[in-house]
Amino acid sequence: MANQSIRLSEGWSQFYGPNLGYMLEKYEDFQDDPALVEEELQSFFRKWGGYKEETEPAAPVQSKDLKETSTHTYFTAIRAMKLSESIRRNGHLMADIIPVNLKEKSNIFNYEDFGLTDEEIRQVPPELLSPHHYSSLNNGLEAVEHLKETYTKRLAFEFDQVQDIEERRWLFQKVESRDYLPELTDTKKVQMLERLNKVEGFEHFIHKTFKGQKRFSIEGLDTMVPMLDEVVRESVEDGTEKLMVGMAHRGRLNVLAHVLGKPYEMIFSEFHDAPNKDLVPSEGSVGINYGWTGDVKYHLGADREIKESKSNATITLANNPSHLEFVNPVVEGFARAAQEDRKSPGFPKQKKNKALPILIHGDAAFPGQGIVAETLNLSQLNGYSTGGTIHVIANNMIGFTTVSDDSRSTEYASDLAKGYEIPVIHVNADDPEACLAAIHLAYLYRKEFTKDIVIDLIGYRRYGHNEMDEPLATQPSLYKRIKDHPTVFEIYGKKLVDEKLIEENKFQELRSEFISKLENQFDKIKQNKREHIDETMKPPAYVRSTLAGIDTKVPLKTLRQINDDLLVFPEKFNVFPKLEKILKRRVDSLKDDGKIDWGLAETLAFGSIISDGVPIRLTGQDSERGTFSHRHLILHDYETDNIYSPLHTLPSAKASFAVHNSPLSEAACVGFEYGYNVESPETLTIWEAQYGDFSNGAQVIFDQFISSGRAKWGQKSGIVLLLPHGYEGQGPEHSSGRMERFLTLAAENNWHVANLTKASQYFHLLRRQAKLLKENEIRPLVLMSPKSLLRNENVSSSPEDFSEGKFEPVIVNKDLGKNPQKVERLVFCSGKVAVELDEKIREEKDKLDWLQAVKIEELYPFPSKDIKEQLEKYPNVKELVWLQEEPQNMGAWHYILPYLQDTGQECDVYFIGRKRRSSPAEGDPKVHKKEQKRIITEAVTRNLEGSPE
Repeated sequence: MANQSIRLSEGWSQFYGPNLGYMLEKYEDFQDDPALVEEELQSFFRKWGGYKEETEPAAPVQSKDLKETSTHTYFTAIRAMKLSESIRRNGHLMADIIPVNLKEKSNIFNYEDFGLTDEEIRQVPPELLSPHHYSSLNNGLEAVEHLKETYTKRLAFEFDQVQDIEERRWLFQKVESRDYLPELTDTKKVQMLERLNKVEGFEHFIHKTFKGQKRFSIEGLDTMVPMLDEVVRESVEDGTEKLMVGMAHRGRLNVLAHVLGKPYEMIFSEFHDAPNKDLVPSEGSVGINYGWTGDVKYHLGADREIKESKSNATITLANNPSHLEFVNPVVEGFARAAQEDRKSPGFPKQKKNKALPILIHGDAAFPGQGIVAETLNLSQLNGYSTGGTIHVIANNMIGFTTVSDDSRSTEYASDLAKGYEIPVIHVNADDPEACLAAIHLAYLYRKEFTKDIVIDLIGYRRYGHNEMDEPLATQPSLYKRIKDHPTVFEIYGKKLVDEKLIEENKFQELRSEFISKLENQFDKIKQNKREHIDETMKPPAYVRSTLAGIDTKVPLKTLRQINDDLLVFPEKFNVFPKLEKILKRRVDSLKDDGKIDWGLAETLAFGSIISDGVPIRLTGQDSERGTFSHRHLILHDYETDNIYSPLHTLPSAKASFAVHNSPLSEAACVGFEYGYNVESPETLTIWEAQYGDFSNGAQVIFDQFISSGRAKWGQKSGIVLLLPHGYEGQGPEHSSGRMERFLTLAAENNWHVANLTKASQYFHLLRRQAKLLKENEIRPLVLMSPKSLLRNENVSSSPEDFSEGKFEPVIVNKDLGKNPQKVERLVFCSGKVAVELDEKIREEKDKLDWLQAVKIEELYPFPSKDIKEQLEKYPNVKELVWLQEEPQNMGAWHYILPYLQDTGQECDVYFIGRKRRSSPAEGDPKVHKKEQKRIITEAVTRNLEGSPE
């Protein structure tokens, strides 16, 4: 419990209403066992004892009857307060929040169950039971009825999980005083009816015109659209500049049409197979984006400029695959990037009201998909918070054909959120006015506390999961009732007719007029049919281009200045003595005969990049220090625990540098960084795995977003993935970065995959990525980063490699190949095993004139031109060998094999490495050492008995 609001000096007088009820319950627990309550509450109860009503000074002598009456009144008040508190806590169980309900609800608020009668409740002061709304109430019974009216109708609330007292008090006050109800003029009610007409009419038109085609109808949750309209209007009026929306496919076409403003004829053309390219803006502009392979219509996103807004606001619906909730962290990354100003050194300056994230979830997916919990966990973390997200659960009460009882272990789809102290509002989707009140309260809460809030929008699904399913086969009772259930347009229309806000004949005309408009829109495109199908689907020329010839060197004078500046610490900042000695050694690294290791190469790259005005964001598990204690970009004062980053005070810096330790999640964190980079393409965004194989947890993000997002949606990204990789005897889960998975997904220059052997190579790759961020040629970078090589002196580079060099996709061993005519074997390799091979070659180079070793630093795109040049140098080559430390069914072998077979040379192709395994690495370090020795020895053994392929 957050007890910061309990004032020990004031006693019981500071509590009233629900908070008094809460404290009374805690006092009962205290009487049973003081250890059941927190220490601060124990101190309070010991000082003040039990609750006593404040009364006028008593007469000196009191009769026995008067004492008994006073005692009875006291306990009556306590019981009445327990009743009122039960209504607050449990009213949702009685509420009318399910439009098509198959279960009867029993009355849990019988007064006799609380030891009360109507008359006894009537005697209790109303302000004791309803402290936020009592001026118009005459007695306690009216107060209880007011609470029942508040908590058990078409809106229901769960606030008890909110631990902060002030926050909870605010929520109860808003609800019970009804201050949260928006102003609904007659005009606005009619406008809402017209909106519902368009929502439903659009679905009916598609259903009739494009029979049998999937559309994932919104019907049953139609009020979602007016709710989104309302939150867009309110936030934009308050100066919000970006609204970021993520949702799955249920209702997506309707939201695209009515919230994002996607033209009806464009949607119809996608159903009719008559794409209207005149309506499709170019990549990166406001509108609809397509890649070269495209995606189905109910996965596509859009942007819309809200031109009538004073802040030139934009609303974005994120592209989303069928992996439902995985768009959640992507949208959060969008929002964080939109909120931050990265133009100045230090951490970016965040302004939380600049962007509002809105996530629309499925009722089966919210509790069922772990990515939801991962994303909720980000909400209050310093490196990830977005000032609160408005969550709407589009609750159909069913997932595909699986009913709620089979898809979750909780009462509500929203219950997961309660574990994160998030308030929950349940609302009946058949009541548009209640739905508007729900979204208004959600917006006010987010605005006040910059925290997440959940709306459980409970409706139904008019048809099957898609329009080709027959739900009567699996849920006959439910769908018989749904078939006879009136639509929300019909329900609300009848209400407004009864209120005389619209005439019956006008109500009936609304639909026919709108359908006529849609028919006119369809007539514009129905004669169009594609005459040519482009089955080649070629990427644009800039995607097909290579990244050769990019200047990434930095003058040595500049590097030395950056290095010196980074080693100046604040006068009163106490660096951990052992660490300070290690960092101070870097002074010598940039001298003429110095050596720059991996950690310093990275720091110099970062320093030079922000000095060029390019912001950087680096996150990952333990990324501030580095899993292997090599980075130390956030220093901790040895005496005070204060923190300091040398990159924040670098005199030459012209942009922000953010580094954050991430929570123990992969999918949400990678998705967040991807979203951040898409929204802020000018930022060098880096995600680092603690160990490379931990990235398994983010495979959906790699598959559906990072590797294919540009081809499907035209959504470009320059994110960098650092995946520590290398076989060092640490077992199956700390060896492989699973490069085979990234190489399997590699096509159409969708990303670059590298496995490096020199610190300078890393420096140049980072700088190349930073230089290309604003260019069309940018693409993600996947790097198998080192572990033991971080401190391997053979990986360190000379200062000249940074000031005069460039990134080399291929590096040839300079100790070998002195006589090209004698070379009979070329060994190709990359990463750590290549460094170990170099070390072996140095020992035996005089015996190896028949051998040449070629390190392939960039595996994808494959450096075919460089490899061809090497083959031309050695005319007598008979064997091409691929050397790796991974098992034969993993690593780069199956990716690299076709390239080696297609060199045009009459050579045998061999594999050297571990044999095929189901597990990436052995668990016994002694077996590992023996295997590693065998692999390296075979590579330099002339009579090869390896495995030809």
